Amino acid sequence: MIAAIILAAGRGHRFGRTKQLMPWGETTILGATINQVALAKVDEIVVVTGHDAAAITAIASAYHLPTVQNPDYVNGEMLSSLKVGVQALTDPVAAALVILADQPFIPYTVINQLIAAFKAGAGQLIAPVFQGQRGNPVLIGRPFFAELLALPANSAPRALLQRHPDQVALVEVETELILLDIDRVEQYERLRPR
Repeated sequence: MIAAIILAAGRGHRFGRTKQLMPWGETTILGATINQVALAKVDEIVVVTGHDAAAITAIASAYHLPTVQNPDYVNGEMLSSLKVGVQALTDPVAAALVILADQPFIPYTVINQLIAAFKAGAGQLIAPVFQGQRGNPVLIGRPFFAELLALPANSAPRALLQRHPDQVALVEVETELILLDIDRVEQYERLRPR
């Protein structure tokens, strides 16, 4: 089984408001992200909440997805949310895809490329790359879950990949969107569908 952990706990500090709740086409940034993940070949999806948890949970519930609250979202940043998500996964999960809620433009086909590489035996750490630059989402196999959970609080998920550069399988993709996210209002205005 392959799981997807959608990290949607952030406060949107640089954005100035909860960016996951901003309009995106006919839905929200989070809704559009969920739409793409739901189209991918994943067996389980968990949404990690934090800031504006009730509103985030309402969006996830509309898709019949479970949520798990990160109690340390204010101080813990992305790593604490990922740890909460990993701990919420069911036992048979062989790998988890780390999905950033502020990347609604990542097509499900990219997610499927990572899953296909994993199932073909490419490795337990898999990341997309565009013209030599590594992006998101990232797939982490179960053998690395314990090490991920043991990372210090001031670390970041990328530290796991940096510790094992020779074990990271890079999957070439055809879109630069894997390199983008929405941190600021001007990025949102430039990228959002009209």
